[in-house]
Amino acid sequence: MATLMNRIALVTGASRGLGRAIALALAARGVHVAVNFRSQESAAADVCKAIRDLGPRAVSVQADVSYASDVDRLVSAVERDLGPVDILVNNAGISQLKPFDELSEDDWDDLLRVNLKSAFLVTRRVLPAMRQQRWGRLIHLSSVAAQTGGVIGPHYAASKAGLIGLAHSYAALLAKEGITSNAIAPALIETDMILTNPNASPSRLPVGFFGSPDEIGRAAVLLAESDFLTGQTISVNGGWYMT
Repeated sequence: MATLMNRIALVTGASRGLGRAIALALAARGVHVAVNFRSQESAAADVCKAIRDLGPRAVSVQADVSYASDVDRLVSAVERDLGPVDILVNNAGISQLKPFDELSEDDWDDLLRVNLKSAFLVTRRVLPAMRQQRWGRLIHLSSVAAQTGGVIGPHYAASKAGLIGLAHSYAALLAKEGITSNAIAPALIETDMILTNPNASPSRLPVGFFGSPDEIGRAAVLLAESDFLTGQTISVNGGWYMT
């Protein structure tokens, strides 16, 4: 298992929810963390303070990672303030509750741009430095929706399934360069996205209760530490989808 002490991580969408939990879990292993946010500046500052309280350095950077120009500005700022990115967590994403037969082309395009295209854009930007040092970790936040259809809609399920395909492709292409690529597929973790979704009920899960965001943080640390795990989807779903 690789030591993570003094590695540099970029976690997109890290001002709250799963991104926040992952950022703090990595920081607890000695990782310096860049906290990306789109609009919640105060929440991102709170995450940075919590990281610094654990010892590592932290910076918050505003960017909409679904746009290439913002991604370039984001990663350039991280490289300037912390160093080249060793660990990328593609967590940024949105959901949209709407009857499936009312989804518009714009609904589809917006959600795929934010949830899937963003992961490609940020990965593309950080990969040259990872390949140069022959070490890197790509962690993509998928969902049980990729495996079961979920409780949000086909546009969301398609975006999250795309992240698994993205993880597989990078894993196959980069394995010999010391770079791993994996996905985490959560289900019904207690975040704002789930608590505001009337279709999300703990009764859907065999365990009978919502998961904690800390479960996803621990999974991310496992993937970051392992030199051997690549091309995998770690399902953290209370038994909803069993493989």
